Amino acid sequence: MSLQSEIPIVQKVYDFYRELYLAVEKMPKKDKYTLGEKTQRATLDLFELLIEAGYQEKFKKGAILDRSAVKLDLIKMLTRLTQDLKVIPTSKYLSLEEKLQEIGRMLGGWIKSLK
Repeated sequence: MSLQSEIPIVQKVYDFYRELYLAVEKMPKKDKYTLGEKTQRATLDLFELLIEAGYQEKFKKGAILDRSAVKLDLIKMLTRLTQDLKVIPTSKYLSLEEKLQEIGRMLGGWIKSLK
């Protein structure tokens, strides 16, 4: 059994990153290497945190998931900024934002389940 099937949120972040990657490729050069790269890096960090949480004992998961929530908020803010600066098309932003909302709900549910 793979980690992605055990932890559905990991698959959701995977899907988000894949779409983000394609969006960053189409960004203007000046935005691609700042905003785009930062958003991609933050998403990969979130990936890493969620996978780490998946392997931890229950009492250690909370702190990692709290850091994941902070990272997710950063990704949401950066994604909104790409929209506000007209760096990505509105349709792409809406698709990315929808995925982020779902990831947020899943993360919130995971955190709640530990309490």
